Order: sequence, then structure tokens, then C-alpha cells
Amino acid sequence: MFCKRGFSMHTTVKSFCSSSYLTTIPLPSKRETHMWYITPDELKDASLIDQYLNVLSPSEKENVIRLPGDKLQRSAILARTLVRTTLARYTNSVVSPSLFKFRKNNFGKPEVDWQCDKNWKPPPLHFNLSHTSSLIACGVTVDMPIGIDVEEKQRKTRNNLSSLARRFFTLDEVDYLNTISNPEIQRQEFIKLWTLKEAYVKALGKGFSAAPFNTFTIRFRGTSRLSLQKCGHSNSEESEIIVETLAEPKNVTTNWRFALLELASSHYVAICVENKRIKGVENDPPLLKVWKTVPFIKDELLSETDSVRTISSFV
Repeated sequence: MFCKRGFSMHTTVKSFCSSSYLTTIPLPSKRETHMWYITPDELKDASLIDQYLNVLSPSEKENVIRLPGDKLQRSAILARTLVRTTLARYTNSVVSPSLFKFRKNNFGKPEVDWQCDKNWKPPPLHFNLSHTSSLIACGVTVDMPIGIDVEEKQRKTRNNLSSLARRFFTLDEVDYLNTISNPEIQRQEFIKLWTLKEAYVKALGKGFSAAPFNTFTIRFRGTSRLSLQKCGHSNSEESEIIVETLAEPKNVTTNWRFALLELASSHYVAICVENKRIKGVENDPPLLKVWKTVPFIKDELLSETDSVRTISSFV
């Protein structure tokens, strides 16, 4: 289906693959984060995947062709389609998904390269993408950096968990994991910590080499460590997730807000956004909206449903 021999760079985009077939969504407020996700296992229809392929740019199509096997190719098509269709929703049908152009910052983080029109001012959108083989998610904010990471709850590690923790985590985080005697709970806590750290590094936009995991500790403000087993849904200051740099232990970073979710009972999702001080809305509670989508076909708002369980919310 995706092999080079059967692929045409001049395939005509089908009629439904336009922004007019996407639900237009108002821009997120300054205190709002939107997340859209798809589940690849539910999107195996060959004709639909071929339609999505037409949304991609020529270079993205070439990158798809180079990937080995249909599964990896389909995942790449779905990831790029999710980004393009998600961003198009916030342009009031001005920009169709196939017309978006992207660039990378100095550290390789993708950004929208707006093709400005004197008659239209593009929205200051920030986005970030994360995917596993079973779920792909895209986070969107206005005028504030965002990082997102998705991991399967049942993810297995090839190496010993303790050795991985010692390699990538700080001593405080390693000590915390070592206090957990139940191997399954320990594995779950390891994955949660990993997603939070990954989301933070991606929000910084400087890459892993500029912010290695073992140079900062993730913890709750009200304690000396992060215990995510029983934190539940709380907006109290004590449950606020903060970052403590190893180089300067007294330097607690509060410029970032974190949310940790359990999605569809099968994945952990960590979201990190910049904590901008906004005049007039200082005390407004941060909001998170989550949609499950089949691009161009259907959207389902899942916020505050059983499909989205909050482990730790934005504070």
C-alpha cells in the first residue's frame, strides 16, 4: 500500500481532505491546553490512509517511503496527519492541512513556519507531538511553549529497571523508586517519572543533550519527593509538580505547569506548559481539553469522562 512502486507524487487530494471537513475550534485561551489523539489500531482502512498520505508534503512523503514496513509507514502518516489537521482547526479554515510548512529551532524542535498574508494574522500556536505504536497525541497552546509525552502503561524495558533509573534519574528519584517493594508499582512509577521528564525537556525545546534527565528532579512542592501512587486529582499547592535543578538544589523552577493523565486506561500522558503570568487572569484555574479524533471523519470530546483520568492536574 505504501511501497514506492505504488506511490505517486502527483496523486490528487480527495475532496474530503480539506479544512472545510474539519471541525473549527476556537483558539485555546491563555490558560488552556488542548490535546488531540488518535489510536492507530483503529485506523487500518487502506483508502483512508491513502487519503491521509495526500495531506503530507513531498518531503514528508519521501520520509514515509524510506521507512521499513507498512506499520511504521502508517504510523508516520498518521502522526503527520494529526499535526496538520489539528493545527488547521485553529485557522478558521484559512489554512488547509496540506498547506502547512514547518521549520525547526536551533535544537531541532518543530515549529509552524507561517506563510504570512497581509490580510490574515496567523495565530501564535505552539504544538508538540508524541507517539507510541498504539497512540499518537498532539498538544496545542497559544503563545506558550508545550511539551507532551505518551507512554504505554504496560511498556516493558529491556534493561533492569534499577540500572535504567541510576543511568537517567537523579539520586532522589532513584531512592524513591527503591522504596517501592512491589515490582509492578515500581515499574508504573518509573514510567510516570519518565513521561514527566520527557515532557519538560520537550517544552524547553532544547533537546535531551541540553537538559539530561539526571540534571533535574521532578517532585511535589509540598514534599521532598514525587509519589504519584496516591496523589489523585488535586489543585492544591502541595500537589503542584515542580522542577529542582541538580546544579542548584535551592533553585526550584516554577515557570512550568505539569499535568499527568491516564488515557483510555492504557497510556500515561504528561503535559508541560510554560507558566506565564497573565495580567487579569492570574487566579483562573488552568484548563485541559482532550479530544479523540479520526481526522476528517469524527471527533469526540473526552474531557471529564472515564476515558481521561487525572493523576495530577495543572495547578
